Amino acid sequence: MKLAEGIRKVGFRKWYERELLAGHAHLALLLMCVLGLMTALEASSRYTSAADRLTDLVAVLVCAAAGVWTLRRYLFLLARAEAIAHQADCPHCGAYGRLTCQAEHEEAVDVRCRQCGHDWTIHL
Repeated sequence: MKLAEGIRKVGFRKWYERELLAGHAHLALLLMCVLGLMTALEASSRYTSAADRLTDLVAVLVCAAAGVWTLRRYLFLLARAEAIAHQADCPHCGAYGRLTCQAEHEEAVDVRCRQCGHDWTIHL
């Protein structure tokens, strides 16, 4: 979910929580990919027919590709959420996450503190 859309719909804190949950869901998928990869590697050592080895090779490649994608997505989501969270403190009064979205730009979101009314920009 985009930051501005998330702030408008559920608020900053819920948006941040959902981003972390989405990232950790990718981590769970990564663990399942690693388990599938280990299972496919184990199975490849037991079977000797060409068809079985080819099936195991395909399973290894699919699990490895999915694992690389999920790892990259996990790291991206967490890094992005943390970078945005570090900018969610009001520079004027220090309130964390109590903000409303004012305007959305391509690489930034203008926000306003709900506590003191100070405006600042969160860079994505």
